[in-house]
Amino acid sequence: MTSAADPGPDHRPDLSRRPLGGRRPRRPEWAGRNYSLLAAAAVVTNLGSNGALIAAAFAVLDAGGDAGDVGLVAAARTLPLVLFLLIGGAVADRLPRHRVMVAANALNCLSQAAFAALVLAGEPRLWQMMLLTGLGATGQAFFNPAAEGMLMSSVRGEQAGRAFAVFRMAMQSAAVGGAALGGALVAALGPGWVLAIDAAAFAVAGSLRSFLDVGHIAPREPGGGLLADLREGWREFSGRPWLWGVVAQFSIANAVVGAADAVYGPLVAEENLGGAGPWGLALGAFGAGTVAGALVMTRFRPRRLLLVGTLCVFPLAAPSAALAVPVPVGVLYTVMFLTGLSVEVFGVSWMTALHQEIPEDKLSRVSAYDWFGSIAMLPLATALAGPAESTLGRANALWACAALVLVVTAAVLCVPEVRNLRRRTPSVSVPAPAPAPTAGEPQHTQPRTQPGTD
Repeated sequence: MTSAADPGPDHRPDLSRRPLGGRRPRRPEWAGRNYSLLAAAAVVTNLGSNGALIAAAFAVLDAGGDAGDVGLVAAARTLPLVLFLLIGGAVADRLPRHRVMVAANALNCLSQAAFAALVLAGEPRLWQMMLLTGLGATGQAFFNPAAEGMLMSSVRGEQAGRAFAVFRMAMQSAAVGGAALGGALVAALGPGWVLAIDAAAFAVAGSLRSFLDVGHIAPREPGGGLLADLREGWREFSGRPWLWGVVAQFSIANAVVGAADAVYGPLVAEENLGGAGPWGLALGAFGAGTVAGALVMTRFRPRRLLLVGTLCVFPLAAPSAALAVPVPVGVLYTVMFLTGLSVEVFGVSWMTALHQEIPEDKLSRVSAYDWFGSIAMLPLATALAGPAESTLGRANALWACAALVLVVTAAVLCVPEVRNLRRRTPSVSVPAPAPAPTAGEPQHTQPRTQPGTD
């Protein structure tokens, strides 16, 4: 870790921002050293990981597995997240976050390298692929809260929205490109080599993250242990109606949309849209829409963050409705693109709200509760998708998915804090507040940041 002297709580020195010889800085003020390292590392890992998702599925199929086996490997990728996210958030608020991130990347690298070696060596067994996938997901459970906290602590309040929008635009672009490149490489080289590339990507990203500077983050004072940290994070989470309200909304919305995309979408595409190719392009259109939405948010700064963001969640019901009809494939591409654009407005607004409202020393724990709530119901919804289709019929099941998205989104607008939370222009940074919600902005925060004991 490299660290510069910290002249005060409101300033994080960054030599890359200072004019040299009267010249203007090469980067925007908000794009400091930590932010640039985080963005570069995120692009590298998203390029590798999105290709590896495709490679893992084809590795299972090439080994003689069927759709059920692919589902078991996918479940192995989800279960550790549910089990370890909350612990990962507490650990990331107790230890220096960049070290948690590097350790998680090391575990990801080793597990993917072992997976690649098994695939390249011959016939990997299903239990081996599940175990290695689960190890990688365990690393992700510790990485995600630490990463969000670290990103938030690297951005100044006034430019937070633009910084998050650019960051998300880079990530979404890498995800779209990684999926396209990964599919092509799987066809050309085989899944084993794509998994090996993903392992190398984690190694490169971990190296970049090891250079993050946490000198601006106040050391964490000794606490009462892991359970006490989890309880404190829960109090911070449950004491903010806008926070748990939106997470509850997305626990249902993510579950039904995920089930529609994973189960019903491929079936509708196979029967009505021309097969896997058009469905892949539809998912790509959604990804392109998120990139466009992030670009919009580099300029759009809504005053009522969550009101505008939540209104932009309503279109998330549109893809399920389009599949229920089903609409022609060209119309589906348009629906998916516009939905991705709209939902990304929410994504940037949500990060900005967390950055503004959550104390720096609790960011990772709050982030963990956010992640946990957002994915906890996804496995159940996916498992129930088949029985729901048998009971209701596929079209009715898809209409039910769309209706649930509309209902829970309308319900969260009944929470006054969601309608009234406003963007603030920060003036003076304050020390990390007490557990109760405060009106001031925490110093250098971003959703789930590291309080980093150095």
